[in-house]
Amino acid sequence: MDENKIDLSLKTMQLLQERTPPQDPGMDGPVRRTSRRIREKQNQEKNQILSPKCLTFTSEKNDSEEEEDIEEAEVKDDKESLPGYREGLSEYELERLENIRQNQAFLNTLNLPQISEALRPKPKPTQKGLKREKTESEMLPVRKSLRLQNKGPQTTLTLDTTSYAAREPEDKPKKAPGPIPLDPINLDEHVRLPEDLVPLKQEAGTSDLILYQQMLQKLSINDSCVVKVVKDRICSAAFHPTSSNLLMAAGDKSGHLGLWKPDASWGDDGVIYFEPHSRAITSMAFSSHPCNLITVSYDGSARSMDLEKAVFDEVYRSSSGLKSFDFLSADCSSLLLGEWNGDVAVVDRRTEKIYESLYTMAANPLRCVHVHPVQQHYFVVAESRFVNIYDLRHLKRRNNLAVGELNGHSRSVSSAFFSPLTGNRVLTTCMDNTIRVFDTSLMEGRSPVLKSITHNMQTGRWLSKLSAVWDPKQQDCFVIGSVDRPRRIQVYHESGRRLHTFRNMDHLTTVCSITAFHPSRNTLLGGNSSGRLHIFTDSFIN
Repeated sequence: MDENKIDLSLKTMQLLQERTPPQDPGMDGPVRRTSRRIREKQNQEKNQILSPKCLTFTSEKNDSEEEEDIEEAEVKDDKESLPGYREGLSEYELERLENIRQNQAFLNTLNLPQISEALRPKPKPTQKGLKREKTESEMLPVRKSLRLQNKGPQTTLTLDTTSYAAREPEDKPKKAPGPIPLDPINLDEHVRLPEDLVPLKQEAGTSDLILYQQMLQKLSINDSCVVKVVKDRICSAAFHPTSSNLLMAAGDKSGHLGLWKPDASWGDDGVIYFEPHSRAITSMAFSSHPCNLITVSYDGSARSMDLEKAVFDEVYRSSSGLKSFDFLSADCSSLLLGEWNGDVAVVDRRTEKIYESLYTMAANPLRCVHVHPVQQHYFVVAESRFVNIYDLRHLKRRNNLAVGELNGHSRSVSSAFFSPLTGNRVLTTCMDNTIRVFDTSLMEGRSPVLKSITHNMQTGRWLSKLSAVWDPKQQDCFVIGSVDRPRRIQVYHESGRRLHTFRNMDHLTTVCSITAFHPSRNTLLGGNSSGRLHIFTDSFIN
């Protein structure tokens, strides 16, 4: 029985070995044998596969196919023109190159290089004229409240009604009465004054309005036309009337006087620096006979720079500050001075008297006095908000009545000037942001307003007040500075038409409150709060 079981198991093993296919030594386990049905199905699928057809191509194409070929060729050419194109690039790489090209074209339309060049800070112009002195900063005491100082509250409040410009500085004494030596501060003691400091030749002339406007357009400025003449804020400036060469004077708020001759080799780039006053020099003018420079100041003195004597002669001294003056005679020997306390003084330089006569015009400060160029017994006075014309022949010590009135000002008036040749116009500058031109062909009565021009006059505390002044060569045109940006100087006709605007982004970057035209040359100056003079001229300075 046992032998039969053993024989049966041996036969079973042989049968299994015959049916199992040989295994691949690289395989992990036995491979299943494909069934007959699967093999038959695979054979049927192979028999159903069709043999490939032969395709034939002809050269005949319709219009649409030709247009498609042209477009494909253009696309190929565009791709070949892409930056970094190489044959055999993938579609992704070609698309990337196309995006780069489009982005570059978009950036080129923005003009970024030009914008970056415009935004790049420009180099500062070289400093010419007086050099800045290094001063050590003063250590101020620590501020303490009244409680920490063991003090009670202050019940009384004192108000200072004195004008800021007329306040006395505590640390600067007044100049001594009498002549002051003409010693430049920025020159050595052994250096003599230049002989060609003040030229003598003088000329005058006028031009047509169209030619005048063309002349203004030719005036320009460069780096040599900006020079520091004084160290503090300029309060007044004037041209010497000669036409042979340029000579300018400027006075600052500290009483310093600077003379600048551009083509000179003496001083600091042609600048000589004096200190004839202890307070702000509020007005100045060159006299023609003899050729001296008259200056008035808030320290109450009026001085004449005499080159022959090499001194600053004292012309007049007052206990009040002096604001402005004008010449009463053609030979410039008589002066009309306006004082801060409301008085007007007549001074004759040929006599030794302190003054010839003294008149009280108003209780308010006199901001400007100006004499009629033809009828010199008439003069105009700017009294706070009022502008009046007086006759010098009928004045009394007090309670004087005006012969003419120029009404319409709502705030304080900075200046009032007769037109230079005929005196038929008066130009006023008012803090109500208005420039007014009055008809003064008839002195008596109320003078009508011919034109009112809106102009921003709000300069603030640290700038000199704007003032419109006539061009002595052109009696119907005037010039004034501006606080607008970009910085500018503007020239107007009396009709209100703006003839020209002087701008320069490189050299005119500050407010020029003080402006003046040369009496015989085509030159304009502007003075700013840092002590620099700017010159617009048709002949550049080397």
